[in-house]
Amino acid sequence: MNELIRVRLDLAYDGTRFAGWARQPDLRTVQGTLEAGLAQVLRSEQRGLPAPRLTVAGRTDSGVHARGQVAHVDVDPEGWAALPGRSDRSPGESLVTRLGGVLPGDLVVRRAAPAPEGFDARFSALRRRYTYRIADAPGLRDPLRRDHVLWTRKALDVAAMDAAVRPLVGLRDFAAYCKPRPGATTIRELQRIAWERPADGPDAGLAVAHVVADAFCHNMVRALVGASIAVGEGRRPAGWPAELLASRRRDAGVFVVPPEGLCLEEITFPPDAELAARADAVRAKRMDEEVWDEPRRPRRSRTAAR
Repeated sequence: MNELIRVRLDLAYDGTRFAGWARQPDLRTVQGTLEAGLAQVLRSEQRGLPAPRLTVAGRTDSGVHARGQVAHVDVDPEGWAALPGRSDRSPGESLVTRLGGVLPGDLVVRRAAPAPEGFDARFSALRRRYTYRIADAPGLRDPLRRDHVLWTRKALDVAAMDAAVRPLVGLRDFAAYCKPRPGATTIRELQRIAWERPADGPDAGLAVAHVVADAFCHNMVRALVGASIAVGEGRRPAGWPAELLASRRRDAGVFVVPPEGLCLEEITFPPDAELAARADAVRAKRMDEEVWDEPRRPRRSRTAAR
């Protein structure tokens, strides 16, 4: 067989009815659904080829959404060349169109194209950017966005939350904010964490967190949000999140918030000429840090328990 073609896929999904990204037996996952769609479009089984296997930039948990997810898949040249059929579209354009006809409405592939040399969706990535949205007043509760915004009962002091998390930025051990895995490091470079209450736009009035890191431990963003809420509600002092970080131990006071407010917004990659070197460096450091998604569990009430 000729050398495979690596294809970059840019995609988005509503995570509400997915049991996370990672393929799991008997569960509806983003990876499982997209791989099945790729196999159908590429006619893998009919052509006697193994089913396509995806590599993703950032695995997401059950109920977590993505607007700017990136993955790659390796495709045989014959199948890639055959995608346009008799049309004048490129193979990438044809793949997007055909996937649109077989995938469910809560999963969309927006772009598909041959990846630059050295590209690896997971290991070439420089950073991942997430947002978390909270409605902390009845007037902010939009039933049309109930699966994308956390509803809380108490008003939040967003300025206090923002000041409390700023000291967490940097290359640090986030053991206090991660679900531990034996043998896996909890050191991450948190490049930005900030809270705001937008004055206009679709998020007007909401408490919105912006979190950027080179990579994240399991439940890290949701634990950081939980610690922020404890400060915003006045249950913890402003210095508590930093003290917790320094302790490097999980605390019962850290509430891992429900998933619906969390969205993966963007994956950033280096210039094409630096992709391979970035992938090699990160792969050497991260091979023992695979983050597995948990099976989907019953959803909490949309109003966070306190």
